[in-house]
Amino acid sequence: MLKRLTFVCVTLCVAIVAILVAARHSTGNTISFEEPLSVYLAIGLIVFLFVPPLVLSFFEHPVLKIINVVYQSLIVFSFVGLIPVGFLIPNGSSTIIVAVLGTVASLASVIVATRSTTFQPVLK
Repeated sequence: MLKRLTFVCVTLCVAIVAILVAARHSTGNTISFEEPLSVYLAIGLIVFLFVPPLVLSFFEHPVLKIINVVYQSLIVFSFVGLIPVGFLIPNGSSTIIVAVLGTVASLASVIVATRSTTFQPVLK
């Protein structure tokens, strides 16, 4: 349980860093540090979206672990989708680095949650 919770917290921290990097290198009509309310709302939304995996990481039931893995897989896809965006924006190298770190952290979180799932055979 502690490993699952740790990896989810690391992924949450990387997601918040991704928001801060996006605000630092804002292009056009996106979030920026000039409008701090939009940055706070984006960070609040990320924290809100990470509440289910944080709560599900406390439970040991196999069905809840599978739900947690599926939910975290969506987070992996969002970080993977951020990698090509880094190539499209100017000064996107930091975005690519954060996206790769987020992909690795969330993939490690999925692997830890998957490997901790144990299925006991049903005996008749």
